[in-house]
Amino acid sequence: MDKRFAIFDMDGTLVDSMPFWQNLAEEYLHSKGIAKVAPAILDQIKPMTMTQSAALFVREYELSGTPETIAAEMNRNMEEHYKQDVPLKPGAQQYLQKLRQNGVRMCVASATAEPLMQACLARLDVLECFDFLLSCEGVGAGKTQPDVYHAAAKKLGAVPEEIAVYEDAYYAGKTAKNAGYHLVAVYDGCASDCWNEMRRLADEVICSWEEGELI
Repeated sequence: MDKRFAIFDMDGTLVDSMPFWQNLAEEYLHSKGIAKVAPAILDQIKPMTMTQSAALFVREYELSGTPETIAAEMNRNMEEHYKQDVPLKPGAQQYLQKLRQNGVRMCVASATAEPLMQACLARLDVLECFDFLLSCEGVGAGKTQPDVYHAAAKKLGAVPEEIAVYEDAYYAGKTAKNAGYHLVAVYDGCASDCWNEMRRLADEVICSWEEGELI
């Protein structure tokens, strides 16, 4: 594909933040006195926005507060990691800079809240590569639905067939691919259980930003 437009996921694709996110729900619920969190709950929240996850916690564990206030508390917990220690994946900065030099217009579409995206990407010195950041929270739907990709496409002034979508998660990649986007699968160890399915689905595969390997 002769890329002119690109939509990047952030967590697990550009930055190595998934281990922090994987621990967030349990850490938060433990802080509320819930000693044991069912694995099924942790699986269920994977494709959800923060507010959707918080709503599930309210129903399942009878937490006080609204989904919005709980989501805000969880965001504050993650904010410190994004500001201080979530790392960029090796080679990602060079890859982004090359696309930018080639005139590719890029944005980030993520389930993470926009202020957290901005704090993280600014610290990692790649924020200027992107025209804008877009959150599933703002769109009102997670990546099991194509809303965030379509909203990004509209802001880019392009149609799905013209846009490369970079994703590490199979469910998100499947949504983008089914909506007509050019899917670039990016390997992440935290999503390795679905990597074979992701490879088969994708139009391109990046095993390592550092190597820039395309298969």
